[in-house]
Amino acid sequence: MGTPEFAVASLAALLGAGENVVAVVTVADKPAGRGQKIHESAVKKFALEKNIPVLQPDKLKDPLFLEELKSFQADLQVVVAFRMLPEVVWNMPPKGTINLHASLLPQYRGAAPINHAVINGETKSGVTTFLLQHQIDTGNILFKEEVTIEADDTAGDLHDKLMVTGAGLLVKTVQAIKNNQYQEVPQAAIATDQLKHAPKIFKEDCKIDWYKPVNEVYNLIRGLSPYPTAFTEFQGKTLKIFNCRPIKDVKNESPSTVLSDGKHYLRFATPNGAIEILELQLEGKKRMAVEEFLRGVRI
Repeated sequence: MGTPEFAVASLAALLGAGENVVAVVTVADKPAGRGQKIHESAVKKFALEKNIPVLQPDKLKDPLFLEELKSFQADLQVVVAFRMLPEVVWNMPPKGTINLHASLLPQYRGAAPINHAVINGETKSGVTTFLLQHQIDTGNILFKEEVTIEADDTAGDLHDKLMVTGAGLLVKTVQAIKNNQYQEVPQAAIATDQLKHAPKIFKEDCKIDWYKPVNEVYNLIRGLSPYPTAFTEFQGKTLKIFNCRPIKDVKNESPSTVLSDGKHYLRFATPNGAIEILELQLEGKKRMAVEEFLRGVRI
């Protein structure tokens, strides 16, 4: 059960390991983009290429869907980047339902663990497999694997690392369940000083506050790149920032002041430095490098 590219890596790894994937459950097709063309999920496209039956229920409690799901007689269900399941679904297989989560649980439970780890300036993240139960992301842990977050990694970079590591961990978990060689660790048994959460990110969370310290702004931009993307206002338009670097030696400039030579660099001042923009997108324009942007705009 999954939807985006992140889940495709896990499906491919399970097939590559010789596991018998009897069906795939993913979101219904929906219109997207300017032309409102019908969009199929990445998982659906991949499953069809591999001739795996695809189920696309609108409602997960639909009796027809439940009947069809039951007909596959799966021993185990695997969830990667899907949606919250009702108990009637996750409790169906004899060996239960496992989830791959993109954090080191119990830290960063929620919808956006990759973004929040980078926004908070973490130096490590990882993936966890666990058994589903009633409350979201709280089930007993099966396996974990750590991944390093480099100082200049974006959420996109971390996503790609966790996608590969997670696929391998999922195969390990499925094989351990098949051979009955695993232990369940309740999340409550893991000592932690303070739980950090990873709630869904909304547009207002993406607006840059130039009055915050330079490192906080830098981490926010990294943690929202390439999606949903941090933004600021520039000459009355929305300016999305994809890539930047922090500069610590800029002083005596009011926060949000624009600093530029009009050709090579564009910076926004913060209380203790500045953010130098490297890649951006102005409302109504394409994404571009800062030099190209400066050729077509007057500062």
